[in-house]
Amino acid sequence: MVESNVHFPTDYNLLWDSARKCLESIAHLQKKHDLPGWRKASNWGRDLKNKMRALGRAGASGGKGKEKRVKNAAQLCLEKAKALPKKLECSKAATPPDIKAEVKRLTELESFMKFLHKRIDLLERRIIESETIPHCKKMFSIFEDYTEWIAKGKMRPNVELGKKIGITTDQFNLIVDYQIMEHRADSKIVPELAQRMFSQYQVESWSFDKGYWHKNNKALLSEKVEWLVLPKKGKLNAEEAEHQGTPVFKKLRNKHSAVESNINELEHRGLNRCPDRGYSNFKRYVGLAVCAFNLRKSSVASSQKGRLKRLKT
Repeated sequence: MVESNVHFPTDYNLLWDSARKCLESIAHLQKKHDLPGWRKASNWGRDLKNKMRALGRAGASGGKGKEKRVKNAAQLCLEKAKALPKKLECSKAATPPDIKAEVKRLTELESFMKFLHKRIDLLERRIIESETIPHCKKMFSIFEDYTEWIAKGKMRPNVELGKKIGITTDQFNLIVDYQIMEHRADSKIVPELAQRMFSQYQVESWSFDKGYWHKNNKALLSEKVEWLVLPKKGKLNAEEAEHQGTPVFKKLRNKHSAVESNINELEHRGLNRCPDRGYSNFKRYVGLAVCAFNLRKSSVASSQKGRLKRLKT
């Protein structure tokens, strides 16, 4: 799991992000082109941020009447937030001719205005109308829109924001394959992974986590792998229990902890969180981290081999 460079998302702070970027864009245009009607753009930001903070405090507090306090704070916040895109639309209609040269800035403004409309709609539906928003409709960052909400199933951290990375290592602890998951479960990537691996290597044994289990995956891999360690999820039948109880299966499954050690080393050496912005830079960062990991493993192995030679002579 590699975290992206985002803060923890809530309805109101994503709404504030959208409004803040709109105001930054319009303030730039006002300063450069003397855009009318935005002399007090900073007051808009200050007022809206205060209402966002009031909503956050109401949501974090407890006591009697909390739901009513949250709805009242959300209503005040939404009234101010809804007024902002209306004023922005009026300003767009009255823009001076020379401002059209600011193509990049105007494009950014259009993009953040779309985010602003969406965040206003979601906040109103969830808090005012008490509607449950489907997970597929949610966005966890307006800047790093590729970010996924990944439930860890652990006490701490219980969720992380970023992308899952599939790592495959060989007997020398070198990473021979990696894949960035695109809203896919572990078990769904096995056919593609097997095709890549079998086209380059002859695999004698292959060990997986339980998350990769599927009966189709087992049937596919069993044809070409002599010793397949693919633990089944859930209850085992007699044949499966006997197979997973064999000494060879147990021995190879115990060796699977090596990949967990490699993952832990990757995280401690910088691949726990990507500081770069943009999905292309995220993918590049992951690729460079994998290359650096393999280079370090190779250099350590070669230096140890050299020391052994000197000791023998």
